[in-house]
Amino acid sequence: MEPFAGTSLTDQALTQGEVLATQWRVKADYAWDTGVAVGRFMAGLKEGKILGVQCSECNRTLIPPRAFCELCFRPINRWVELRDTGVINTFSVSFVNWDATRREIPEVPAVIEIDAASPGMGILHLLGEVGDNLDSVLAKVSIGKKVQAVWKPSEEREGSITDIRYFKLID
Repeated sequence: MEPFAGTSLTDQALTQGEVLATQWRVKADYAWDTGVAVGRFMAGLKEGKILGVQCSECNRTLIPPRAFCELCFRPINRWVELRDTGVINTFSVSFVNWDATRREIPEVPAVIEIDAASPGMGILHLLGEVGDNLDSVLAKVSIGKKVQAVWKPSEEREGSITDIRYFKLID
């Protein structure tokens, strides 16, 4: 005896009324609130600025910004403008797109420790102008290399992390 005996449904049975079926579009609208800290960070990006916050208790400068310090749990409300430069903390070379299709030219995501922030504080972003194959990327990119943000033109910015097109290597 089969544990789940039954008759499989066919496309024809469903589309030609052989079985009762109903179709509808799910209305699944949603809104995402960035909150105070990330909202102000995004507004800064639209202006071409990288903003961080300073904890008065720990004396740390944090990026991405947050509403409270995760070490001392104090509220944070002191904002500072950071430089748009930093160093590569770690990176990867990817030949796979988000949908698992193969890329011809690699993408290089990296964690960038932003200058003037506390050690270990940074953002994940893409590196650009690093070559179009694995050998050229690995010949140029390494941990500790200095980078600078390459911004979209001001009229194209929308208050998103992609207002920074990518980070490029600098001497």
